[in-house]
This record gives sequence, structure tokens and C-alpha cells, in this order.
Amino acid sequence: MKYGAYLFDLNGTVIDDMHFHGRAWKKILSELGADLTYDEVVLQMYGKNAELLERVFGAGHFSDAEVEKISIDKEKAYQEAYRPEMKLIDGLGAFLEKAHQAGIKMAIGSAAIPFNIDFILDNLNIRKYFDVIVSADDVDKSKPHPQTFTKAADILGVEYSKCLVFEDAPKGIEAAANAGMDAVAITTLHPEEDFFRYSNIITFIANYSELELL
Repeated sequence: MKYGAYLFDLNGTVIDDMHFHGRAWKKILSELGADLTYDEVVLQMYGKNAELLERVFGAGHFSDAEVEKISIDKEKAYQEAYRPEMKLIDGLGAFLEKAHQAGIKMAIGSAAIPFNIDFILDNLNIRKYFDVIVSADDVDKSKPHPQTFTKAADILGVEYSKCLVFEDAPKGIEAAANAGMDAVAITTLHPEEDFFRYSNIITFIANYSELELL
């Protein structure tokens, strides 16, 4: 088998929840005075929450304590809205079990904070599939920097070229490319044309229903 490890982003890749994040961010940013359309908000939704706020408002606009409060308020709003709709992307449960039975190592590599990662993994009872979890708190540099994925691979003990990344965001695909890793692009939020510049994508999927082990 070509790949010894599967590295999964979380939001938009394990669950189809990015529209809930978008609506939560749109409301928060509007309340803070940012005049952005929903589509403009979506373009800013990568990396850590603090980095998003800095991109929108500029460096130093908020204190560290204010950033922390804004971040938690946003995540609580997202969780409240998404909880009744929470489910794995179609076919992923069977795909994870198949990969687990085949002995493929798996990790989560996400820009989400542990508060959100725990919310998903524990409510959906899928923590058992992931040997390693790399969150926003575990890296100095966010995607498209490769650190999220290279750190996961290093802990798993798998060569970068033998890791396959599952991502829904162009910046995540770029992070995989920067790590020397192939990727599967999930089109939950972004259409295929948004990924045109990346040559490391081996396939596009809308869900995991017909995806075989790679």
C-alpha cells in the first residue's frame, strides 16, 4: 500500500460544518464592526482564530484576553447551532473502520482548538481511530505552513511522502504540498476550481461513500 498514514483535517473534512462556522464568524465579526459579506468571511476561515482576527482587523487590534474571549464566544455559538446537526460526512465511518482494520495509522491535523476537536471526536465516538491529534495549540505556524501535518507524521513515525492528507480547504491542500504529501480534496465548502493551482491532489470527493483505501 502506497500510504502508511492518513492525516485528516477536521472541520469540513470529518464533518460538514463549515457553513456553521461561517455563520458564527459572520455574526461575531459584524458585531465587532467588520463589514464583510459571508463569502468574504469564508475566505478568511483558515488558520488559528487569532490569525483570522488579525487578518480582518490588523495586528494588535485586540488584546490577548479579548482574542481568547472572542474565540470562545464564537466556538460556543458554533457548537450550539451545529450540535443538533452533528454527523460524520457520508461514508466516513465505514472508511475509518476499514483503514483501522488495514493497519493504516491515522491522525487529526487541525487548526481548531482542543475545545472544538473534543466536541467532535467525543460526541461522534471516533477518537479511537486517531493515534495522534495536532491542534492549533500544538503548532507555532498554521496552514499553509506544513507544521500541522509534519508534526503529526513525525509523531506517527511515517515518512512524509507516505502520508495522505484529507482536506477541504485550499490552504490545507497547500500545507500538504509544502510537506511533500499527496492529498484528497473534499468539496464540502470549496468547489474543485478553487484548488486548480495544486498538483498534489490525487482525487476530489464530495463524501467518502465510494472511496476505497488508497
